[in-house]
Amino acid sequence: MILNRTIGEAIALIVVLIIFLLSHRVVLAESPSVIEVGLFSAETAINPLPAHWELFNFKNIERHTNYQLIEEDGQVVVKAEAEASASGLIRKIAIDPREYPIVQWRWKVANILKKDNLYKREGDDYPARIYIVFEYDSGRLGFFEKIKYEMARMLYGAYPPLTTVNYIWSSNAPLGLVVPNPYTDRSMMVVVQSGKKDLNRWVHEERNIYEDYRNAFKEEPPIISGVAIMTDTDDTGESAIAYYGDIMFRKDPR
Repeated sequence: MILNRTIGEAIALIVVLIIFLLSHRVVLAESPSVIEVGLFSAETAINPLPAHWELFNFKNIERHTNYQLIEEDGQVVVKAEAEASASGLIRKIAIDPREYPIVQWRWKVANILKKDNLYKREGDDYPARIYIVFEYDSGRLGFFEKIKYEMARMLYGAYPPLTTVNYIWSSNAPLGLVVPNPYTDRSMMVVVQSGKKDLNRWVHEERNIYEDYRNAFKEEPPIISGVAIMTDTDDTGESAIAYYGDIMFRKDPR
């Protein structure tokens, strides 16, 4: 009798629990709506570089762009100064562009370049660019491309990125233009700012990296493996100053 009562109470408890779960929204641990890749505004200007970001240099380029945290217009940002130089600042981070397709950032450019040219190697310089780097995926490569990537891995100790999307500030290219980089068609250039109209003003940008990748490469994007900023003038031999504000990825509100 006692056993039957205990079983009955247990069943009643389970029924009550089921009703509760069906009538109330269960709060589960969800992924955040925003990924703050570069929260520069939360840094202090006394630090040389923002947390989680590191410098990267290119082989055979001796002069490097200088990056530092400074306070500009009341907020801490990254200042980049290039003098016939090239290097970047990167954060290695895994992001699924299907879940977080919206990338937002703000930047300010002090000057445009006279000789930048999207179609020529000697003109592959921009006062400001945002690199979105996508991870290596051997399943997307042909036989000879796989050999090239294996050779690169043996030389540098890691696979180079499979593809990149570059959001650039050009001197005179049409807004919205998408073209392959003159060094490799695995890097696509997207013109999001052009000309002098907004020089020395903070400009807020928002792009759908998922859609931009599909439009540029005509395929589904792999996982994002890193985000970089770069101010470079090594090919043109010119000078440039740019400022980079916070960079974040968001879920699509739609």
